[in-house]
Amino acid sequence: MANTQKLLKISPDKLKAFNSILLDPNSQIMKDFFAVVAKYGTPEEINKKHRASRKMNNLFKLVEERNPAYIKDLNWLIQQRDKGAFISVADYRKKVLGGAAKKTKFKDKYAVTLEVSALQYFPWVRVMAEQAIANQTLMPGRYIAVRNMKESEADGDLPAIVAALDIIGASFVETLDTKGTDGSNPHLGGPATITGYFGGIGQPNEHALMWLDEFLYYYTNYGVQHVLNFNGGTILLAFLLYRLGVNIQFKISVFFGADNPYNALWILTMAKLLSRDDGTSPLIGFNWSNSVNNQTMELTADFRKALGLEKVVRFEHHITEPQKNIVLQPYNRRAELVELANHVANIAAKHEGGDPEVDVTREHISDILDYFREKKEVVESGDWEHLQRNYLDKVDACNRTAWALTEKGLSFIAAMNLHK
Repeated sequence: MANTQKLLKISPDKLKAFNSILLDPNSQIMKDFFAVVAKYGTPEEINKKHRASRKMNNLFKLVEERNPAYIKDLNWLIQQRDKGAFISVADYRKKVLGGAAKKTKFKDKYAVTLEVSALQYFPWVRVMAEQAIANQTLMPGRYIAVRNMKESEADGDLPAIVAALDIIGASFVETLDTKGTDGSNPHLGGPATITGYFGGIGQPNEHALMWLDEFLYYYTNYGVQHVLNFNGGTILLAFLLYRLGVNIQFKISVFFGADNPYNALWILTMAKLLSRDDGTSPLIGFNWSNSVNNQTMELTADFRKALGLEKVVRFEHHITEPQKNIVLQPYNRRAELVELANHVANIAAKHEGGDPEVDVTREHISDILDYFREKKEVVESGDWEHLQRNYLDKVDACNRTAWALTEKGLSFIAAMNLHK
């Protein structure tokens, strides 16, 4: 089959045809793309606006305008960080392994990023931090939010969360409102039209450019650098924007449905093709489908490395999920992660639910549909404390994963400014 395999080689004229579209000044799709970008300036101007909006004093100013009560909590978080109130990595390892921790050579090369979804409301940050201090447990190193952006912007949660996660040294991923559940497809509704979503959540017609516009708005005004990406078209737009020099980043969502190595190959190939000359890509997170197994990640890790993307693109794998409206339960992939984490680099362990045996005992069990509720309705229904409890269960599940990794001499990445 060696000669047959050579038939797959892509000739330079194919790349020339692709370039002819990207560089055609009369191409309508390219003119539309550049028209959105131009609203915010040149790439240099866009990045300058982003850097300014991400400065702590500017974030504090926005919080002061929208919800001044949050300033006290942000200052408290800074104080706790600066006085070293959180457990160190060394002390955490000693807590798990006792005296054997000093003799254990941990596999830092394969450190697993501890990830929690979804951090919907700023007040949960302090409650989570107080719990970590009291119990000498870990604050995760990566957080996802799926709340309505305009609501979060208006009540001050958005700038407060961006500031808080910069304070603790964690990465943060937002979900834009242009995500397919915004009425973008007028022919789809709820369960009665569910098969219409089988091709993906969707940003049909003009909505891909609306997504780009929304991303640039939050990038330049609130310092939001990293968002979820659901759609092949918006993935391409993000690649093109980064190629221009705008320093955005994104992760592919679990809802994209990447569930086999060939699916990953065409995404990573495009990431390589449209990477910058320094080898970097805006694709820094690749969230696998819940159906993916360890072999698929191992196979993909091989060509991820061959493409020079091992340190660029993180595999993000769901370890736990909400009890309702997403997967069959019980769902817990921790044991598989521990098997994988000793030889596959750059993985995030994502916790979207509490451990199943804990979650089912709650008065309000976790539900993926809670992400789409208005805050006013959550409070008025009496579910505020319930949703906070569900969130803290996810953080606890994340800590159980850190414990399991440590028992096997494996490393983790928690909030880097807190757990030295």
